[in-house]
Amino acid sequence: GWQGQGPRPLPPVWAELAPFSPDPAVMRTNRIVTFERRDPVHSTFDMMRTKALRMMRDKGWTTLGITSPTAACGKTTVSLNLAFSLAHQPDMRTLLMDLDLRRPAVAKHVGLTTPQSMASVLQGNRSLSEQFVRVGDNLAIGTSARGIRSASEILQHAATGRVLADLKAQFQPDVLIYDLPPMLVSDDVMAFLPHLDCVLLVAAAERSRLDEIDKCEQELAEQTNVLGVILNKCRFPGEDYGYY
Repeated sequence: GWQGQGPRPLPPVWAELAPFSPDPAVMRTNRIVTFERRDPVHSTFDMMRTKALRMMRDKGWTTLGITSPTAACGKTTVSLNLAFSLAHQPDMRTLLMDLDLRRPAVAKHVGLTTPQSMASVLQGNRSLSEQFVRVGDNLAIGTSARGIRSASEILQHAATGRVLADLKAQFQPDVLIYDLPPMLVSDDVMAFLPHLDCVLLVAAAERSRLDEIDKCEQELAEQTNVLGVILNKCRFPGEDYGYY
């Protein structure tokens, strides 16, 4: 790792990205607690970050997918909290991509109104620097404005693999987080697993059934490395996130 050596010079593409400063009020409303770090819950994500980083560094992994069994489990909130937690480390370069192409939510969560299309980028029709915004010096976020129907075809297309390889070469991220679609809604996630080093599964205490969580975890484990399961405990204030 690079800790203790100070920030490395950024690759040229970072300077081409439009800077973006999220509105703290929007971030608070959408529970991105690691942005300002006022809410004590942020420490849960910092611990998750440390745990995930240690495992990823030990194995030489850089790409992390975040998915859930069904919709509304909070995977986008977890993706963003993890990304901002990582961004607090000046020696880390973090990339977050919204690949929930059917129902993208990252832009809305951070209050980004510029229309962007991740599908266009994956198809090679739009440059990487146009597609991402930079928050601070070391976090880049790529979003989609609207959902599309042909998500599986795009995620399975050979061009997508080439674009992702190019992305890693240009940005040289330490961690690349993909906010993926829910697993039980479509075959998008299974189609995308070859591009991932590891996965986090986000389940909601009141919404996800245990058999769904088990099924998803098993399917993921057959194809990739499962870093852990995060349980969103919606009912108890101050105990929103459990990690096991």
